[in-house]
Amino acid sequence: QVQLVESGGGLVQPGGSLRLSCVASGSIFSINVMGWYRQAPGKQRELVATIAHTGSTNYADSVTGRFTISRDSAKKWVYLQMNNLKPEDTAVYYCNYKDLSRGWRDYWGQGTQVTVSS
Repeated sequence: QVQLVESGGGLVQPGGSLRLSCVASGSIFSINVMGWYRQAPGKQRELVATIAHTGSTNYADSVTGRFTISRDSAKKWVYLQMNNLKPEDTAVYYCNYKDLSRGWRDYWGQGTQVTVSS
């Protein structure tokens, strides 16, 4: 069992910045991946960025160069620094966790709303 709690969402103007945080609790295993996904109204949930236990990262093309994912040394916190935000970034952002011991089953946070608008 893994619990995830996100924070940091809000309303921001185009070109602004936000920093999202997520903390995991429960049984965290060494070989894991944490990341951020987002879902806009009427669209499917899509990958934003992931970071593995090795530090290897993966980004969606739409956010490359603007967003940065990171995690702490204890591997229970993951962050998403979002710069130069655009209206098309508006979505509910979800924290995600998966690990090898659980067969890569997805665990999700409750989501945090990010709205980019003038």
